[in-house]
Amino acid sequence: MSPFLKTAIDAALKAQGVIQRHYRQGVEVELKPDQTPVTIADLESEQAIKSVLFGAFPDHGTYGEETGQERMDSEYLWLIDPIDGTKSFVRRYPFFSTQIALRHGDELVLGVSNAPEFEELAYAARGEGAFLGEKPIHVSDVTHLEDATLSLGNIKTLAGGPGWQGLSEMVQRVNRTRGYGDFYHYHLLASGRIDLVVESDVNILDIAALAVVVREAGGVFTDLQGQPLTLETTSVLAAATPELHAIALEMLNRQA
Repeated sequence: MSPFLKTAIDAALKAQGVIQRHYRQGVEVELKPDQTPVTIADLESEQAIKSVLFGAFPDHGTYGEETGQERMDSEYLWLIDPIDGTKSFVRRYPFFSTQIALRHGDELVLGVSNAPEFEELAYAARGEGAFLGEKPIHVSDVTHLEDATLSLGNIKTLAGGPGWQGLSEMVQRVNRTRGYGDFYHYHLLASGRIDLVVESDVNILDIAALAVVVREAGGVFTDLQGQPLTLETTSVLAAATPELHAIALEMLNRQA
């Protein structure tokens, strides 16, 4: 395991202690200017992550959900969402996780996704494969839409846009449709338990680490237009196989 990956896992596990303590005790909720919730657990866990990362790599930059951007022009940039799923966290159900990714130049090279209440730690580094716990994981070999399980996440924007008709057709053709959401459907995808994920309302901090995990597990991970991820990415089309990704991409972007 590389020093980068080991440090990221150490940071996620340090945050886990903070997060679980507040989850057990309960927290007060405040609203940020964009009307999304934030708690002391978010703030304290992000600081815990940054203390580990900066302790090991003091010259790296960070882009954190709660503490913002620091040294964004650094060669190495850490992308941090300490509690992805704060709304779940404050409503007392366990669909939340810690997301830590590393960007080297313009490339995502490492991802750690830790879901403490699920006891699932997924991680990957470019060229080194993907793991769930200590077990190597791989996507399924499904290539036909009729054999696929589709999971939908945040789709508010898609529901009001031109891709809605294509998604409607996709839902009718797939073998099964679910809405696992957040980190969980990407863990399922990377480990071969579902085959396709569609989301239209995310930010890069939600998905950067998960993109590395899915890709290293053999999957395809782009935005809904088939473009590579950037810091401005707001949507996801992730698939177990290139064939399945191509089918879904065509359907979602078909001109009326």
